[in-house]
Amino acid sequence: MTTEKPLRADAARNRLRVLETAETAFAEEGVGVSFDEIARRAGVGVGTVYRHFPTKDALFGALMTDRLNQLTTDAEAAADAPDPDAAFYGFFGRMIERALLNLALCDAIEGDAGISPATVWGHESRFRPAFGRLLARAQDAGAVRTDVDIADLRAVMIGCLAMERQAPAGRQAGSLAAIACAGLRPKNS
Repeated sequence: MTTEKPLRADAARNRLRVLETAETAFAEEGVGVSFDEIARRAGVGVGTVYRHFPTKDALFGALMTDRLNQLTTDAEAAADAPDPDAAFYGFFGRMIERALLNLALCDAIEGDAGISPATVWGHESRFRPAFGRLLARAQDAGAVRTDVDIADLRAVMIGCLAMERQAPAGRQAGSLAAIACAGLRPKNS
């Protein structure tokens, strides 16, 4: 059994700088941004980027892992909130809004980025149960239709991102997502 040696402090700082820079660059320009540009913005050599992340898929995967870890923490907190209705719709709405601000994530979720689906969705093992518990609490409280499951919510999210990105100029961001979310409510509410 082999164990990875911990990174030297300077290497760990460089890795973090590359991740932070890549997150911003991907959000602004999409996944088409080059490793050369990420290295330039991070103030490191391009070899440093490749040493930590040999492919764009690996770099995007590391960012997805970080994002889903944060979403998992947020979903767990929301699932414990006293008002399941507000907690569910607040969390789901914020998740869509955050995704809309990230061009690369939108491209990847919609399958337009050249990033493998496993990289986009393969890091959900902790997130799905936390989000499932939040959904179940909202359904038990009568805030979300009982025939909706996590796969449906993924489809709604993908649809919302596509609709929002095609919305006419001047339309308030998130307004189409709000319309889609209204369809998640039971008919009697």
